[in-house]
This record gives sequence, C-alpha cells and structure tokens, in this order.
Amino acid sequence: MKISATVTLKKDVLDPQGKAVNQTIKNMGFKNVTDVRQGKYFEIEIDEANKEKAKEIIEDICKKLLSNVVIEDYIINYK
Repeated sequence: MKISATVTLKKDVLDPQGKAVNQTIKNMGFKNVTDVRQGKYFEIEIDEANKEKAKEIIEDICKKLLSNVVIEDYIINYK
C-alpha cells in the first residue's frame, strides 16, 4: 500500500522560508502571488494488508518522526 504524508507548519507559526520564497517570486515579477508556505512531502510504502492497521502505523510515524506536532500539521493520503 502506498501512502503519502504532507507536513506543514501550523497557520500561526512563522514560516521564514516561505516568506523568502514568496519575496523571490515577487522579485521575479509574479506580483499576483500573495503567500507561500513551505512543507515536507513523504511517500511511504507499507506492507500491511489491513487498511485500518496501516492507518494506525502511518499516524504513529507522522506523530513520532515526520512532524513536530507542536508547530506542524500533517495530512495523510491513502492511495
């Protein structure tokens, strides 16, 4: 089973890298871009036939390794 996870900073957390990218985009002439937030994307292959068990495992991985739950949110997509 292939699963993807996208980790982003929470809305209230400052994103200096996103701000720098946003400014660079504006400097390139793309004046209609209003905001950029950066994040991380993961594709995970898991050898688990039980979809519910796979969901539990991926949730655990996201909480314990892929994200800092204090300042980051994550979205999991099951394919």
